Amino acid sequence: MTKGVRRSSRVLGAALVVAALASAATACGDGTEQAKGAPAPAAGQQAQGQKASGAIEAYVEKVRAQRAARAVAARKWGLARTPLDAPAPPAVKPRITTRKGFETAGEGLPPVFTTVPTKQKIVFLTIDDGAEKDPALLRMMNELRIPYSAFISDYVVKDDYGYFARMQKSQEGGVSLHNHTLNHRYLPGLSYSQQKREICGMQDVIEKRFGKRPPLFRPPYGNYNEDTLRAAKSCGVKAVPLWASEAFPDHMEWREWDRDLHPGDIVLTHFRGKDDWKGTMPDMIRRVMNVITAKGYAVAKLEDYV
Repeated sequence: MTKGVRRSSRVLGAALVVAALASAATACGDGTEQAKGAPAPAAGQQAQGQKASGAIEAYVEKVRAQRAARAVAARKWGLARTPLDAPAPPAVKPRITTRKGFETAGEGLPPVFTTVPTKQKIVFLTIDDGAEKDPALLRMMNELRIPYSAFISDYVVKDDYGYFARMQKSQEGGVSLHNHTLNHRYLPGLSYSQQKREICGMQDVIEKRFGKRPPLFRPPYGNYNEDTLRAAKSCGVKAVPLWASEAFPDHMEWREWDRDLHPGDIVLTHFRGKDDWKGTMPDMIRRVMNVITAKGYAVAKLEDYV
């Protein structure tokens, strides 16, 4: 993994510099402790320092207001705790490689992985299919400021593309819509040309309906073969994120032996409602966020790391 300089570090550094300048100005500018012969700061330097200090104060106030609003939203939506804030994303994204045991014989294919390489206590929330189109989910995720990525299949979203267009714009940083095939078929049972139609056809739909050809693809059921990856690569897919755990309204399911979260884990859930499982979409978010927060993790945006 390549370690980038974090934006938060730059902000903190700037804050410390401004604080040091302000401290020095206070010590030397009251006329009692000023060193003999020390030149007074130029007017331009004073103005620049005041401007930087004001910008940092405004940023701190914005963060404080966002945290207060998030705490109110957490109570409104019945969460046990306020979700933790994710750190600033890396300046350089980590190098993603295929998880051991998930390889095919082909070379230069999109990596298949369940966890993003990072040491930070963050996880990534992803939602599949698109059958349930609950407006409450969009309000809840926006008010709680929880980032997530949607992997959609055309056969269940085509009756209401508008819902996913609203989802795409429902958060300040946007919600990314990615490829989950046209018809959610078991891909290893299809020929290369059939797989290409399922994958590349969905690339075309997302680009046409939502304005951007997605770089990420998730095969239905997590099943794939070398033809799947070759077909995906042929139409612009850069990576194939699977998952390390799956969330339901009433329980979690785990891929790893220790049945726990790990830094960089990808969490899967689905657009489902009471017809399919024991609860609503908000019930599911409440459950998974209570687990994530209780374990000391924050939810980060997958596209900032992949």
